Amino acid sequence: MTEEEIQENLQREALVIAPIPKRAFAMFIDEALLSMLLIVILWDAFTSAASVEDVIRLTNAFVLEFMAMKIVYQTFFVMQYGATLGKILMKIRVVEIKTLNTPGFLSAFNRGVFRIISEMFLYLGFLWGTMNPLRQTWHDKTARTLVVNA
Repeated sequence: MTEEEIQENLQREALVIAPIPKRAFAMFIDEALLSMLLIVILWDAFTSAASVEDVIRLTNAFVLEFMAMKIVYQTFFVMQYGATLGKILMKIRVVEIKTLNTPGFLSAFNRGVFRIISEMFLYLGFLWGTMNPLRQTWHDKTARTLVVNA
């Protein structure tokens, strides 16, 4: 599907691409929520840490679990509601390009995995989205999704 066809479909359905500031704030909300959840889960270990270095070591020891938690969170909420909690608060949502409906499991999972990959590469996939006319990040491109105003 070409960019022009996508734009026509969006216009026909009265959907507008979500602006970058809304997406960025939604991401901040999601990251804050997940970080707080990790702290709650590891509260005993965090409170017994004797130094900042201990906290860093503890955080590094659970980086894979944290990535898995982020993928599960992104996949579940995008598949179930078309939006994470941050996106819901910012009144934006994720839709599949072809149907303009809420993504299914495979699209949502793909999006969650490639979001992590983008983070690992210095958030370059997010930067890509700022230069793309449809505001598609790497995880949107691979999952064939768009983020629109709700």
